[in-house]
Amino acid sequence: MTRIPFVKMSGAGNDFVVIDNRDSILPHELTDFLRKICQRRMSIGADGVLLVEDSDLADFKMRYFNSDGNEVETCGNGARCISRFAYLNGITLHKMRFETKVGIYQSEVIRSNVRVRLGNPTQVRLSFPLQLNDGVHNVSFANTGVPHVMFLVENLEEVDVTHLGNQIRYHKDFEPAGTNVNFVRVRSSQEIDIRTYERGIEDETFACGTGSVAGVIILALNGKVSSPVRVNTSSGFTLKIYFNLVGGEAQDLYLEGDARLICEGQISESAWKY
Repeated sequence: MTRIPFVKMSGAGNDFVVIDNRDSILPHELTDFLRKICQRRMSIGADGVLLVEDSDLADFKMRYFNSDGNEVETCGNGARCISRFAYLNGITLHKMRFETKVGIYQSEVIRSNVRVRLGNPTQVRLSFPLQLNDGVHNVSFANTGVPHVMFLVENLEEVDVTHLGNQIRYHKDFEPAGTNVNFVRVRSSQEIDIRTYERGIEDETFACGTGSVAGVIILALNGKVSSPVRVNTSSGFTLKIYFNLVGGEAQDLYLEGDARLICEGQISESAWKY
């Protein structure tokens, strides 16, 4: 029976199956395999899967797949987890460079935390109207490797994240790729709370690294926060985001937080053949 070594990791409440695929040990058809092992109660269960693969450009390549089995551009919390995985398994030293679909990331393992340098945000749009079923809402947008819409709210606990997020994720204004959706409350100039709806998972998640970055940068451009910013996620874990604003643009962008190893073992065929 085929058995595949894996590690389960968590970053701020996003959980991942992490696999060293440098020797191409996974099935040729990935989508169904990954979707099945991410299914909770039926298999291992996870928000997504991180693959370590060989790279000609950096120490390794990170590939990220959402729980629907589809590969997406990047993942902030996943970038931290794969960095710590690479360090713990002797693939790299504590400082590393790795390839993603949106460019080269740099990261540093700091005990059980990881600080990763992301690319600069693009396609930033501040305060524009968006027509939804219940009327027009004022939102903002930024692409921090993946697309994110942001709502600024006061009563964060009362937001129906799944209902609103689903509307916006499939909104015609964001076709064909769709978008993630973040709901943010400002506590102070250096602390915010956030809840996120993630495409590809199609539900609220405990945290989203790129969403946290998008929310912070949009708020910074509106003069509401300054670096560094603490981001309180739904999981209870806190992320820290560092940046510089130069000429009205965000640069030198870092995301720091936990990258916890939960367990390790082997995936048997019954985890995906059902």
